[in-house]
Amino acid sequence: MRFDVLTLFPGIFDGYVRQSLLEDAIQAGLVQVHAWNMRDWTQDKHQRVDDRPFGGGPGMVLMAQPVIDCVQAVQQKADLPGRVVMLTPAGERLTQRTVEKLAQEPRLVLLCGRYEGFDDRIRHMLNPLEISVGDFVCNGGEVPAMVLIDTVIRLIPGVLGHEQSAADESHSEDGRIEYPQYTRPRVFNGLEVPEILLSGNHQAVAKWRREQSELRSRKDSTPRIADPRAGGSESTGRDAGAAQNKPS
Repeated sequence: MRFDVLTLFPGIFDGYVRQSLLEDAIQAGLVQVHAWNMRDWTQDKHQRVDDRPFGGGPGMVLMAQPVIDCVQAVQQKADLPGRVVMLTPAGERLTQRTVEKLAQEPRLVLLCGRYEGFDDRIRHMLNPLEISVGDFVCNGGEVPAMVLIDTVIRLIPGVLGHEQSAADESHSEDGRIEYPQYTRPRVFNGLEVPEILLSGNHQAVAKWRREQSELRSRKDSTPRIADPRAGGSESTGRDAGAAQNKPS
């Protein structure tokens, strides 16, 4: 799968593409990530890509010309033009169901905004899929783009070490939260691993995990957490409040 990221700060992605799981996927030929500087397509002699908003107001707005020209040029760099995705707080919420749909695309072209966002004619001309990663504001669309890439590549066959990993994760089903996990040591600061996990009875372990997943899963939009000290009894709920990103 190919990701083309259109941004004013391509250097942000230099370290990101070298992180473990993504780097392994790139080296295995399963994923490509290309970052492009939208400033390279501006026709302004000072390389400006933004200007003051008509009607007044604070901040600057990304101009249509460099963004449109950049998208069109980048789309021609592969056989398939790819699905254009605009990272914006006005978009639909990124959920696991949306991630599953995006993972079916062979190529995604990700638009990362800055400042006060995009000239709205960009949206009308490109008709992108508009995606928001949450109800909060980021300095730009780069971090939301990384979130999208991170979530999508997990569903590409061969990226995860075990295909069942994605199937058992939180949100693999709507509202589902994964069961608690433990590793060595068996006792830490007086807290013991639930005895059932040491029993060797795989059916009993599977049953316990299903029960724990149900206890932790959202009910009335509020997740419930199993208390490990009690070996699985329900304890206090977890805050499910959302937050979001802006110029994207």
